[in-house]
Amino acid sequence: MATIEELATPGVRQITPYQPGRPAEEVAAEFGIERPIKLASNENPLGPSPLALVAMQQVGNLARYPDGNGMALKTRLAQRHDVEVSCVTLGNGSNDILEFVTRAFVNPGNEVIFSQHAFAVYPLATLAVGGTPVVTPAKDWGNDLDAMLAAITDRTRVIFIANPNNPTGTWVGRQALETFLDAVPEHVITVIDEAYAEYVEQPEYPDCTQWIDRYDRLLVTRTFSKIYGLAGLRIGYGLSSPALADFLNRVRQPFNCNSLALVAAEAALKDNTHVETSRRVNREGMALIEEACHQRNLGFIPSVGNFITIDFGRPADDLFQAMMRHGIIVRPVANYGLPNHLRVTIGSAGENARFLHVLDQVLNHG
Repeated sequence: MATIEELATPGVRQITPYQPGRPAEEVAAEFGIERPIKLASNENPLGPSPLALVAMQQVGNLARYPDGNGMALKTRLAQRHDVEVSCVTLGNGSNDILEFVTRAFVNPGNEVIFSQHAFAVYPLATLAVGGTPVVTPAKDWGNDLDAMLAAITDRTRVIFIANPNNPTGTWVGRQALETFLDAVPEHVITVIDEAYAEYVEQPEYPDCTQWIDRYDRLLVTRTFSKIYGLAGLRIGYGLSSPALADFLNRVRQPFNCNSLALVAAEAALKDNTHVETSRRVNREGMALIEEACHQRNLGFIPSVGNFITIDFGRPADDLFQAMMRHGIIVRPVANYGLPNHLRVTIGSAGENARFLHVLDQVLNHG
């Protein structure tokens, strides 16, 4: 009799399940901590826009299915990015869109390229459909576009580029990315994952949502989980040519976005004040944590996202465990090839101060 493992597909047998940051409630129960602070999952410490909260309270009969096309939100997104509605694909988080592209375009044996230290979902989505992951070496902790171009073969179907990259916070500038896209052959789809784009304040950072009319094999993904503070609702989207979006929507599950998420996301797009405030709080918090690292002689990877990855110069798992016992939950990133680092979300002013207090306790006393 075949075992369950033998019945599973070869790609799925290779997958190690994604490990999310530990929930605050779980840590509170395990260590008897009243109010642990979670700085592990790059959530917005300010929470959702007040407009989003009001919109959800006004949702009617939840016994009815949501609008399966999400037309109101798609229309709002099309207006925001100055594209046609047919260019928009909605997802249960932007992770959904990342899976759509592999399901729609990657056959067993096809190759999918992404960088060392890249987002863990890229290999998961690739292996789940029988694709072959091709990992290119990182350059300065981020995407090496020349290495990616060199890795393309006739079997390549998708390239994933996170810009900014998670967990390193590195980014690729406009000219380099344009040159890269001009060189990618027509049998390859390029996915630019812009989950943290709204936090970036670098003048040369490209908004690739404005390029989809130039590159018909370009897919740009965004999320409401980060600066918009709607991580618990799981809502994201992709922008692409209508032809590419058509195939993404063929593999999209019916009603994949729930009614609360749809109205909350639409309302959040109207609240520029919340976005600007979130960006300011992040900017101030990032400057504080960077200066604290300098003062403590700790290395870090310069980040344009809402997180910073700190180098402790030795395996950091014991520091992660010690900080958790003191009520601070950060993210170990050994599974990203960074065993000496911990990724820390930029929190509120109070959360950042508490993190630094516990960091000193752990560094000085364990």
